[in-house]
Amino acid sequence: MGQSIIITGAGSGIGKACAEAFLEAGWQVGLIGRRAEPLEAIAARFDGALVLPCDVTDAAAVDAAFDAGVAQWGRIDALFNNAGMAVVGATIDEIAVEDWRRCLDVNVTGSFICARAAFARMRAQVPQGGRIINNGSISAHVPRWGSIPYTASKHAITGLTRSLSLDGRPFDIACGQIDIGNAETEIVANLRQQAEAAGEKFDPVMDVAHVASSVLHMASLPLEANVQFMTVMATKMPYIGRG
Repeated sequence: MGQSIIITGAGSGIGKACAEAFLEAGWQVGLIGRRAEPLEAIAARFDGALVLPCDVTDAAAVDAAFDAGVAQWGRIDALFNNAGMAVVGATIDEIAVEDWRRCLDVNVTGSFICARAAFARMRAQVPQGGRIINNGSISAHVPRWGSIPYTASKHAITGLTRSLSLDGRPFDIACGQIDIGNAETEIVANLRQQAEAAGEKFDPVMDVAHVASSVLHMASLPLEANVQFMTVMATKMPYIGRG
């Protein structure tokens, strides 16, 4: 049996692309998402996929999903903490408090809950250790206009990554973060098409496969090596010079 990883937000976009890349590489992959149907569609095409539908903000459901992974594989080698959401662009006075709370709940609390579940099992398993990869964002460094909830959440992910890296050292638990620019997921493709149809400029994008190969590289390193932070984006995306 190959190495094992749990991927959150695995039903679409970056999570789906990463899940497929890991499965093609021979990994055992636990697919976490709120809706079972997209996860089951991936599992129908690949051996080695374990469907684990749950909400990442539900601690009991997340613990049950991780327990199912351990029962299936004997251990969990990696977690890709990918599930997240954004809030429609607006200035702070136009953002509902409920939208702020939901964004922080999914992006920060959900990542905490999943990292907590992974850490506990990696600490207890024999041999001890594993790897947690958090999905940050270019917004963890330089924000877009109207992105206060999302940007704040991604700055929090950087703090989570740094603290996990430190706390995991005694237990051979490595933690890194990938900060991703515009990748050609279904959502981004639709936004780009809408912008082009309206004659508006849209930032350059890259194939989502480059994100998947980058996460696979990070996860495949031996535990004595770690990619602490990686930024992957379209070469001409206005990141340098944006702030």
